[in-house]
Amino acid sequence: MKLSSIPQLYRDANRLTEIVMIMSKYGLAEWISKLQLELADSILKTANGDILSKYSFEERIRMVLTELGPTFIKLGQVLSTRPDLLGADLSDELKKLQSNVPADPPEYIKQTIEEELDAPIEDLFASLDLEAVASASIGQVHFGKLQTGEDIVIKVRHKGICPKIQEDLSILVSLAQLAERIPEFALYQPRATVEEFKRTLERELDFSWELRNIQTFSRNFSTNPKVKIPKAYGKYSTNKILTMEHIRGHKLTSRKELEEAGYDLKEVAVTGAKIFLEMIFSYGSFHADPHPGNFFLLDDNVVGLIDFGMVGRLSERLREDIEDMLMSLVHKDAASLTSSIIRVGEVPKHINTEDLSADITDFVAYYATQSLSEFDISGALNEMMEIIRRYHIVLPAQIGMLIKVLITLEGTSRYLDPDFSLIEVMKPFQQELVARRLSPDRYLKKLHRVYNDLSRVIEILPGQMLDITESVQKGDFYIPLDHQGLEPSVNRVVIGLVTSALFLGSALMLSLKAPPLWSSFIGGSALKDLSLFGSVGMLMSAYMGFRLLRAINRSGHLNREEKKPPFR
Repeated sequence: MKLSSIPQLYRDANRLTEIVMIMSKYGLAEWISKLQLELADSILKTANGDILSKYSFEERIRMVLTELGPTFIKLGQVLSTRPDLLGADLSDELKKLQSNVPADPPEYIKQTIEEELDAPIEDLFASLDLEAVASASIGQVHFGKLQTGEDIVIKVRHKGICPKIQEDLSILVSLAQLAERIPEFALYQPRATVEEFKRTLERELDFSWELRNIQTFSRNFSTNPKVKIPKAYGKYSTNKILTMEHIRGHKLTSRKELEEAGYDLKEVAVTGAKIFLEMIFSYGSFHADPHPGNFFLLDDNVVGLIDFGMVGRLSERLREDIEDMLMSLVHKDAASLTSSIIRVGEVPKHINTEDLSADITDFVAYYATQSLSEFDISGALNEMMEIIRRYHIVLPAQIGMLIKVLITLEGTSRYLDPDFSLIEVMKPFQQELVARRLSPDRYLKKLHRVYNDLSRVIEILPGQMLDITESVQKGDFYIPLDHQGLEPSVNRVVIGLVTSALFLGSALMLSLKAPPLWSSFIGGSALKDLSLFGSVGMLMSAYMGFRLLRAINRSGHLNREEKKPPFR
């Protein structure tokens, strides 16, 4: 161990102790709530003085993450997109996570901006309010104006946030590695989940990623007059600060106020849904947090979008798989939906596909009775996630994020228009999807990919065949064989042979009364004519035989035929 790593280990140990204490406090509250110990109830309280045991399990998990700080709040927000792992109830509770981090002082903001942009604030901006308008887990927001007169919003990363998050990420990676060794947790791939979260959070810490996202979405919707993406100013942005256009409009806070302001909320709901469906099905890149706080309504029912820190991206193949799943759900095709889920997700080795197919058939049959105008896509997606979770199927992270977006989008749209139907809005996209699937351009792209793969194979194969031929000629060619699970069987065969040999040898020594005899050590006993080594060997062989039979019986293969795993 390097001496330089000791301070880091000490900090990690202190933080880990804090994490364990907070988690144990909330876990103890769960135990107390079951025993109904009123005296202990009054001891365990939240930071606000509320009694812990009165909260549900899901609420306590949210409170644990809140108390642990920004990294764990972000972890909860990311995990809220994975109802296939956590279930709908916990996923919905984690969506409520909010972080209210104290704002950094004006002196730090001024110093950071000047260091990052290498110029005095007076030369950069016509005005800048150094008092924060809002402060979240990663950064805080300030209003200002450029020298050219444009109103701007500047997001500045919090002081010292990176070392704190890196420390917590290091602990999370270690905990995930431990969880990977526990079979119940290993099913949910804790290491892969933490690595995905780490990658997401590190990108959120780097504001240059959000700058790229804003520029990408601005290009995608540059010809759509119904959507407003804030302009990003790369000249005034770095990895620590982000400068963008200040969008002024009405937030989606009160339907009554919006109606009084003259907005057509039915049109706004449809417009917002179309924007997100276009992101998903046309561009494969979507805003991953469509809650009301990230929408603004401008004149002429124009929808403004902000906060592009968390963005989901779909590869063409994954997008087609998702389209297949949604189309199967809309067309009530249970067999196709089951096949899509098994193909897309990571399925346990011994999954019972017949039971899974039966559950999905029942699920599809229930929703088949709903008309398109009344189809509850949020309820359908949540129920489908529960089925997937029940069978320990793990979906790709991007699919979980997309499902969360669709559920949140429908909820936001129905807040504006109670009669809103996301399936109705999806109809044109279904037609576009079918047209795109049948388009010659799609087949030409696939042929081009196949041609590239075949070209690579044709280019590489002759050389590899030549290498194999030369190895055979030189006598260097060999094929390594790895026998899975053969070692225990070999060990048992060896022990069986040793036991048999020991039994036969001991029996022979007993029959021949091979010396030394027990009479040499004890007198007047029935054992006096028995061979000492023969009797000891007989006892040893009996003990070894008993252990061998017990081991075989424990493995379940003594009196039972081995069942073949279900075909997948």
